[in-house]
Amino acid sequence: MRKERLIVPVLAALTVVWLVAQLVSSVLFERSLSQALADLEARGEWRVKRISSDPGWLSSQGSILLSPLLGRPWRLELNYDARHGVLASDITGTLRPRLDGALQQAVGNVSAPSVPRWEGRYHTYTGRSDMHVALAPLVITQHGRELAVKGARLQLRGVYGDWRLNAGLDQLTLTDHDARLALGPVTLESRYTYIDGAYHFNQHDKLRIEQLTLNHPKLDLAFAPLVVHTDMALDERELRIDGELTLDDVLLTEEAPDTSALNGRVEVTLSRLNADAVRRVFAQLRQETAWGDSDMPVAEGVLQRLEPALLDVLADSPRLDISQIALESPLLGIPMEADGALFFDARALDELSITALDQPAMQARFLDRLDGDITWHEAPTVAALWLGLPLNARELTFDLVKGTWRVNGRALPDW
Repeated sequence: MRKERLIVPVLAALTVVWLVAQLVSSVLFERSLSQALADLEARGEWRVKRISSDPGWLSSQGSILLSPLLGRPWRLELNYDARHGVLASDITGTLRPRLDGALQQAVGNVSAPSVPRWEGRYHTYTGRSDMHVALAPLVITQHGRELAVKGARLQLRGVYGDWRLNAGLDQLTLTDHDARLALGPVTLESRYTYIDGAYHFNQHDKLRIEQLTLNHPKLDLAFAPLVVHTDMALDERELRIDGELTLDDVLLTEEAPDTSALNGRVEVTLSRLNADAVRRVFAQLRQETAWGDSDMPVAEGVLQRLEPALLDVLADSPRLDISQIALESPLLGIPMEADGALFFDARALDELSITALDQPAMQARFLDRLDGDITWHEAPTVAALWLGLPLNARELTFDLVKGTWRVNGRALPDW
């Protein structure tokens, strides 16, 4: 009899615990989603807007609109339906791209068998999220051109301050009358770590294209594979970008299908981009977004307003270090081992204008501030012959002085 009397309060207590756990799950999901959207917007690349939100104890629904911060060529509407559990929330939704009128007219007809869907899971007490997207085959046609995409997929997972992205593409084919470009499979691995507001961040990316082929009436090329590594870091002092390009083989498929025309690796580092100025650019872009609307996220004249901050990014005299150029052409019998560095003179930045860069006079001003050198070690005799140098010249130094190239103290030949 005593045990029977305990059943009701035990059940009541369990019900209260379950209701509280459901409430906590719902609240933590909403907080995590808001934080993730704020972090995405803090990068200064995207406009993020929640166009609807209906949070609840058992489930939550809503829609999010993403668009590039600069311009308004397209927007992506992400709808979600989250079913909250005690330990995790399961999420499903759809992705609906929207093109503006000009881009819709330029792109032409888009054919897809179904609306792209996505699914994910948010772990309530660890804060970890997982999201998976698989896109149906897509075909875009316009005036004899065709873009076909097959097997696109994406996985996003992580916690606040540490996100990982894995994306894949089986094949992308672009056909323009009698020319054809095909690439795939393609994989992208990315990791993004940051502190609040993206004041400091690190981003590591690895893009691998297993095969890329170009078929054109005048040229047939094949790359297999092509790998690009980039590391981007924003700290207290500077924005630094390290890059590496690796080519296994570039083939002229018609003329020499069995002999590599080019292979090797290039490593470069861009540094001394002023960190405070970069953060000011991000902050101003977010302010521009706040002034805009969903149809025109950024107001007209934004580049003019951003110009002072963009020029300040150059205030510490950026440098491009070419750590290694290790290329070889077995087809031509030419190896290339080179390194060097290029510098930008940041004095009197008020004499420069980014908005006038389309004018030859301003382009000349920017080029006039470039100096540096690149040294080709153990250059083959044929290279000296091409450059009009003594045939015994084995080290070729390419000097860049105020935007003008010289090699071993001589002007470059006028080809």
